[in-house]
Amino acid sequence: MREEEIRTHATRVVTEEQREFYFERGYLLLEGFVSQEWIGRLCAATDEMVERSRQVGESDTIFDVEPGHTSENPRLRRVSSPVDQHPTYWEFASESAIVDVAADLVGPDVKFHHSKLNFKWQRGGEEVKWHQDITFWPHTNYSPLTVGTYLHDVGTEQGPMGIVPGSHTGELFNQYGDSGEWVGCLRDEDVSRVAVEEAEYLTGPAGSVTIHNCRVIHGSGKNMSAWGRPLLLNAYSSADAFTYTANAIKSPHDGDIVRGQAARWAHHDPRPCLLPPDWSGGYTSIYAVQQEEQG
Repeated sequence: MREEEIRTHATRVVTEEQREFYFERGYLLLEGFVSQEWIGRLCAATDEMVERSRQVGESDTIFDVEPGHTSENPRLRRVSSPVDQHPTYWEFASESAIVDVAADLVGPDVKFHHSKLNFKWQRGGEEVKWHQDITFWPHTNYSPLTVGTYLHDVGTEQGPMGIVPGSHTGELFNQYGDSGEWVGCLRDEDVSRVAVEEAEYLTGPAGSVTIHNCRVIHGSGKNMSAWGRPLLLNAYSSADAFTYTANAIKSPHDGDIVRGQAARWAHHDPRPCLLPPDWSGGYTSIYAVQQEEQG
């Protein structure tokens, strides 16, 4: 659905000014948006996932762990598709007000794509280099967005996400390396052409929600603080956006309509999109790719 069509629908939970801010700058921050009841439930589910990870010696299809992860000292980087690992995550992703946020920004008919629970473990949680999401999972249009939910308070010292404002309207960059390998981030020479010095770093208390468009350039630094930073991410699109490639974080919920109705017509954006490698067999995480732990 095009922006001019989305504007014809009244917003549910964001203001008209916030919707225009998102269209113009490619992101939105809603501080303290999620209730503390929800945050308590999500944190309890996350504690269960951390306990499960103690039985994992190395990364697998569910848990991506840092080098040095042990049962005594778990250091998670990601839980892939948490909506399939604990019912609370899917209830939140499909029934909570964050879906209404998505509907306000992509149109009333909303499709679920994938989820992930990213961690920046205290005292060394890894950086995420500057990148654009959509070339990991291309769609027929550029409506997809990701809603992030802060489970803990997030300050500048914890490696919060940085967004380059307005970059979603600019160039879509090649995220392959010089030798043709997928690196999942912008090349150094491309970063030099982007105003990363103008990046806005999104901090806020537990329950804050970040929303970023699939084309916007974003990244985050290491977490050298004494506090971890779990970030629950749910990706949605307009119902008229369809994928070109296999979902690397496949879930039985992939393609579920979580608001409104399924589309009968596909919307095709004329701008081209880079294709990723064949991930029909899945992959571990952006951390592993960017740290060159796997191709």
